[in-house]
Amino acid sequence: MHCAFYTRTGVAPEVLELGERADPRPGAGEVLVHVRASGINPADVKRRAGWLGAAMSHELVIPHCDGAGEILAVGDGVEKTRVGERVWLWNAQGGYGTAGRAFGTAAELVALPSEQAVRLADELSFEEGACLGVPAMTAYRAVFADGPVSGQTVLVNGAAGAVGHFAVQLASAGGARVIGTVSNEVAAAHVRSAGADATVDRKREDVAARVMELTGGQGVDRVIEVDFGANHALDIAVLKVNGTIASYSSTSQPQPVFPYYAFANKGANLRVVQGFAIPGEDRLRGEAMLAELAAKGRLKAAIAQTFPLAEIAAAHLAVERGGNLGNIIVIP
Repeated sequence: MHCAFYTRTGVAPEVLELGERADPRPGAGEVLVHVRASGINPADVKRRAGWLGAAMSHELVIPHCDGAGEILAVGDGVEKTRVGERVWLWNAQGGYGTAGRAFGTAAELVALPSEQAVRLADELSFEEGACLGVPAMTAYRAVFADGPVSGQTVLVNGAAGAVGHFAVQLASAGGARVIGTVSNEVAAAHVRSAGADATVDRKREDVAARVMELTGGQGVDRVIEVDFGANHALDIAVLKVNGTIASYSSTSQPQPVFPYYAFANKGANLRVVQGFAIPGEDRLRGEAMLAELAAKGRLKAAIAQTFPLAEIAAAHLAVERGGNLGNIIVIP
């Protein structure tokens, strides 16, 4: 099979290679998938770059955790009726911070556990399916890990990002009033179209003051946080007593100083969300919700750019630059 891979960490154009590898075969409990689209997440580019000094988890890595395609074959213990099924994939290359699996979706074929190949709703394309594994499921966990949001007010920081965009949709579908922070008017329109009731321009407005104004001085019940290190002061300022901050990243400050008493004075709850570590039952509920929303035409998977596999280094650089209104997809 044709694939992209790296044998050392570093800058994308310097370490990513293209070549041929033996076709994988599905083991017991596994499925073999013809990959039609491969989604790139920040965790993928961080691993490839050796972020925070992370070492290679394997001698050779085919990157990318997310993808979508068709099941070509199944291993022992898997229903043969799954052959031909359209699926979306999660954790194909292993969870961040663990050795995990070496071979991800930046390839024509991938073999992985059957439960990690989820039936793709007919309403979604393969490219859209490749956006679900990390972004949509991380958003689901962040929004609903602490219970229903019906009747609550939810602030989504970084609402135009891949996870944030899904978080807006899921919180809105769950009956919440949603406020999203953005960095420009184009992003604001993108977020409002996803279901946000209001947006706040973090570059032009006092976010805390505007959020308190929008909530009549009451604050928000929950915050979905894209960068805890950068935003925890804002979060606690706008949070209601006993509210919850669900953070899925802290890229700007990987070791933030925790303002304990600012949180304690509000009885605040801090949840750290890892999309690779969602409990099994919660994951199944999330998968079901995504399928239900897709069937109703209420799930939008934004795609910023699509690259051929030959341009995977450029695709990685696009993810690193940021500012994308949607996911970056590679077509193997």
